[in-house]
Amino acid sequence: MSIGIHIIADLKGVESGKISNVEEVRKIMEGAVKAGDLTKIRSHYHQFTPEGVSGIILIAESHLSFHTWPEYGLVTLDIFTCGPTEKAETAFEYIIDKVSPQTVEYKEIERGMEYPRGSQKKELEIGAV
Repeated sequence: MSIGIHIIADLKGVESGKISNVEEVRKIMEGAVKAGDLTKIRSHYHQFTPEGVSGIILIAESHLSFHTWPEYGLVTLDIFTCGPTEKAETAFEYIIDKVSPQTVEYKEIERGMEYPRGSQKKELEIGAV
């Protein structure tokens, strides 16, 4: 059992026009929050010169962050949500649909896994060395 899921992804082969401009990327990311039925708290986006965008959306469930490299057709993406994994997965699928990458490489990591029971507490006795 875990408290949430963390999706870390590289979206490769993305048309540069889809990820060069902050306003275009903002529409996609804000749309992902809505599609995933996530609760937005605040967001911040940064436009690089001559192109490229970075940003983060703070959500009640945790966060979405991304960086774009239009010159490489690359989006790096980080989605962490607590609660049902379907919300993160839906937001992820929405982004993939909107940017249409040629390749998607990703990992899903369960966060906050239960610690093993019965582990022994160890203490170092100062001066015993």
